[in-house]
Amino acid sequence: MKKSEIIFLIVVVISTTILFFLPTGYENPDLTKDMRYEKSKVLTVDNSGLRQISIVITGVQEVTLKIESGKFKGQIVSAQNHLLGQKNIDKLFKPGERAMTILQLNDEHNQIIGARAAEYYRQDLELLLFICFGGFLILFARYVGLKAILSFIFTALSFWKLLIPAFLNGYNPLLVSLSIVFICTLVIVLLVGGVNRKGGVALLGTMSGITITAILALTFGHFFHIPGTVQEFSEALLYTGYTYLDLSTIFISVIFISAAGAVMDVAMDISAAQHELISHTPNMARFTLMKSGLNIASPVIGSMTTTLLFAYSGSFMFAFMAFMAKGTPLENIVNKNYIAAEILHTLVGSFGLVLVAPLTAIIGAYVYTWTRKTSTLKY
Repeated sequence: MKKSEIIFLIVVVISTTILFFLPTGYENPDLTKDMRYEKSKVLTVDNSGLRQISIVITGVQEVTLKIESGKFKGQIVSAQNHLLGQKNIDKLFKPGERAMTILQLNDEHNQIIGARAAEYYRQDLELLLFICFGGFLILFARYVGLKAILSFIFTALSFWKLLIPAFLNGYNPLLVSLSIVFICTLVIVLLVGGVNRKGGVALLGTMSGITITAILALTFGHFFHIPGTVQEFSEALLYTGYTYLDLSTIFISVIFISAAGAVMDVAMDISAAQHELISHTPNMARFTLMKSGLNIASPVIGSMTTTLLFAYSGSFMFAFMAFMAKGTPLENIVNKNYIAAEILHTLVGSFGLVLVAPLTAIIGAYVYTWTRKTSTLKY
């Protein structure tokens, strides 16, 4: 590693550590003052309090739990699981399963006075999945994989500790989003690509593509007339008291945030390919290098555009199935708010991919040949 890369790596590690301990400003100690959130094992269930009408189940499921974490580990408690008839949030526990249990404590916090089985306990599985992901990444990419994990953690913390609190505080969503995305892009590209010309070209190409995507999202988002409340949980924010939030602009910001990863992939692919070409053919003409970058970009753009279509349409598969089952006309489907929002999402992101490719190829052609003397420069 170069000295500059070591310094940059140290800066990122320190920044990630600071972000980890940085408060969001929205911590609520009152939620845990008289309650504890613990892992429990389901011992027995009593479904006699449930009522089923067709496929809808409502009522209260009585559950016996054994606490497996925290101060009250080993204790057996009776808890309730309330079913509201909403398939997206209801859960029906079975013996042997793990539950995230909310324990209500007395004033001295030394005795359980009530319990509720709130959710399936998934934290262990989520941690295991992340460890497996990180292990395979390090196994195949080795040191680059280790830096990729660091950039992954940095980006996740940046979103949770900086981006979301800034949205809630009412700061300009576009400026905040662009700033955070640019910072994360800087860290990811320079960590993975290196503090060199390859990383620099990928960084410049990515930032150019994200800027164009943001402009397109802002422009077409205005004419599409899509309200910010099209996003899930948006109305819950308003009812909680955050009526001052500009949800429509936040929705526009989400469009180019979602496309940033794919834009970065294309820019890095082209930059890395041009770097290899110029490394093996140092005297390659600038125009030839540019043309090669554009030729490399063509299949990358095609596959990445389809990738966005898969990613965005996949989340709405059940909606499409429901429309088809009812025989809803296509004209009605594509004009609905949430479907039009996904169309805007997909096309604007794909537009950004199409434009980032030639931009990165042009930037790379100039950057990789910049150090040549003017008298020997080939075009």
